[in-house]
Amino acid sequence: MARTPRNRTPSGRGQRDLTVKVKSARGRKNSSTRWLQRQLNDPYVKRAQAEGYRGRAAFKIMELDDKLGFLKPGARVVDLGCAPGGWCQVAVPRINALGDRAGKPQGRLLGIDLQEVEPIAGAELHQLDFTDEGADAQVKAWLDGPADVVMSDMAAAASGHKQTDHLRIMALCELAAEFAFDVLDEGGTFVAKVLAGGAEGDLQKLLKQKFTGVVNVKPPASRADSSEKFVVATGYRATAE
Repeated sequence: MARTPRNRTPSGRGQRDLTVKVKSARGRKNSSTRWLQRQLNDPYVKRAQAEGYRGRAAFKIMELDDKLGFLKPGARVVDLGCAPGGWCQVAVPRINALGDRAGKPQGRLLGIDLQEVEPIAGAELHQLDFTDEGADAQVKAWLDGPADVVMSDMAAAASGHKQTDHLRIMALCELAAEFAFDVLDEGGTFVAKVLAGGAEGDLQKLLKQKFTGVVNVKPPASRADSSEKFVVATGYRATAE
């Protein structure tokens, strides 16, 4: 008689419901309970834990790069707002930051954040406010030149008001874009999280003036019920007005 492997769930009648249920607790909001239940049942959260990534966001940059191929061996990359470090973890092997891929050029990865980030092999992590005067010059000094990629998964603290949160994240994205204009090399790439909601039009217009290609992508790792998407601008024109 064939047996069902222990690591598989039998199909058909009698199949157990493996969804983790979270009971409401005194002092915890219903929204917090829903968030916790969603986290516990999120396949990307489980996969991140299993594969050693610091968060499910790692799969977003992984899927974006699989589609568009901007993290190349030898690339000089700046990760803005890099905490907790999932994007850095993905980028290190793809740009060969450790120099362990024979015959491939070695890249450089700079992770920038307001808070201290636990070390990541192959990543150079710095506490810095990228909006400070002179931050762009400091980053180029650390890199010994301009960057090939500036990427950002930053999001402003949620207020609970959808339109306010949309405006805040778009303002942060615009600051990241302005920073990218100062540090990117000719032909460089800018990747950033945005929220659909109406205020992203001006940013899109600006990016189309500065880059040869601009696309908007919602990777599979982005939750279906989220307005989150990512703008990927390629072919930076350093001399564009």
